[in-house]
Amino acid sequence: MPRIHTVSPDTPLAERFVAGLGYPLHGGGLAACVVLALGQCLVMIPAYIGIVAAFALWTATWRYGAACLLHTANGYADPPDVGVEENPSAGHWLTVVHMGVVIACAASTAFYPAMFWPLVLCFALTLPAIDMSLAFDGHPLDAFHPRQWQAVIGRLGVGYFIPVLVNLLIGGLIVLPSRTLSWMPLWASLPLFAFAYTYLIIFNLHLMGAMIHRHHAQFDLEPEAETLLRDSGQDEDERLLADVREMAVIDRRAAIGMLVERMQGRSAPATLHQAYRELLRKEGPHEGLIEHGHLWIAALMSQGETRRALALTQECVDIDASFLPDDPASAATLADHACSSGMTQLSLKLCRGYLSRWPRSPECPRIGLLAANQLTDRLGQHAEAAVLLGKLAAAWPEHPLCPALTALATRMQQSTAHAP
Repeated sequence: MPRIHTVSPDTPLAERFVAGLGYPLHGGGLAACVVLALGQCLVMIPAYIGIVAAFALWTATWRYGAACLLHTANGYADPPDVGVEENPSAGHWLTVVHMGVVIACAASTAFYPAMFWPLVLCFALTLPAIDMSLAFDGHPLDAFHPRQWQAVIGRLGVGYFIPVLVNLLIGGLIVLPSRTLSWMPLWASLPLFAFAYTYLIIFNLHLMGAMIHRHHAQFDLEPEAETLLRDSGQDEDERLLADVREMAVIDRRAAIGMLVERMQGRSAPATLHQAYRELLRKEGPHEGLIEHGHLWIAALMSQGETRRALALTQECVDIDASFLPDDPASAATLADHACSSGMTQLSLKLCRGYLSRWPRSPECPRIGLLAANQLTDRLGQHAEAAVLLGKLAAAWPEHPLCPALTALATRMQQSTAHAP
C-alpha cells in the first residue's frame, strides 16, 4: 500500500498557510494548474466552441478544487490525483455554485458593469462559508442559509477572512487579461493569468479544507486519513520507529531484532528499511547490508520504484563491487535507467554482470549493445566495445540484433584502426 502522508489537526493555521503555498505546485495540483492554464487557449476559438471550452475548463477547475478541499479536510497532506473525487455529491454542488458565480459575474460585465465588483465582494464574503458547508454537510439548502454562514464564521473566527481575501484576489486575476490587451497579446495573457488564478483557487480551497480539518470535531467530521493510517498500520510503524531509536541507544542488536521481526510480516515502509540499514552500518559486518539490499531492491522493483532501487543498487555496489540484483529483469531495467540517468559506470557494471551471470538470456545482445554504446559514446573505448560486440555476434548468430551487433563491431574496429 502506498505511504499515506497526513497532517496533524493540531498544526497551527500559520504553518498550514505557509505549507499550503506549495500545495498546488506538486503532484496532481501542478498537473491541474498547467493543463487548465494551457486549455485557456481554446477559449479564443470563435463562435460557440470557445464558449463551450470556457465552461468545460471552469467546470474542471472547480471540480478539482472541490476534491482538494475534501481531500485536505480528511487529513491528507498531498493533493489528490486528477479525476479523483472523494464525495461526488459535494463536488457536484460546489461546481454548480461556482459556475453560477462565474455566470453571474460574466452577465454583470456584459449587461451591467457597475454591479461587477459589488457582486465579487458579496461572493468573496459568502463563498468560503458555502463551500465549507457543502463539504462537511453536503446539503445545499443549509449551505445557502445565512444562519449557517454565521455558524461557520463563528467556528473559524478571524481566520475565516483569509479565504475571503484570496477570493478577491482571484476575482481580480480573472478580469485582468481583458485589461492587458494593450500591452500583452491575448494568447499570452490568458494562460498566464489562468495559471495564477487556478493556483489561487486550489490553494484557497485547500486552505478551507485545512480549517475544517483543524476544527473537525466541531464540524462532526472524522478525518478519513486517520482511519486509513490505523487500518494500514502506518501509525504503528511510526511508534515502532521511535521505540527502535530509543532501543538503539541502549542495545543496537535488540533494535535490529525489532525491525527484523516487523519486516518479516507485511510490507514495511521505506523509513523502517532505512533505519535498519543505518543500524547495520554501525553494527557491521557489511554482509547484512548486501543481503538486505537484494531483498529491498526486489520489493522496490515490484512496486515500480525504480529510482529508489537504482540509488540502493549504487549503495550496494559501493560496498561490494561485484553486487548484482538477483533478478535478471530487474538488473536489465536498472542498467537502462542508470544509462538514461547519466550513471555510466553503474550501468556498465550492471551490463557486464548481467552478461557474465546470465550468458544464455535472449536479452544479452540488447544489454551488450547498451554497454557498447556507452563505451564508445561516453568513454571513447572503441576497442573494448568492438571485442564485446564481436563475442556477442558470434554467440547469437540467429538473434534479430545480430546484424546490428556485427555492423557496429565493424565500425568500431575501423575507428580503432584509423586512430592515431
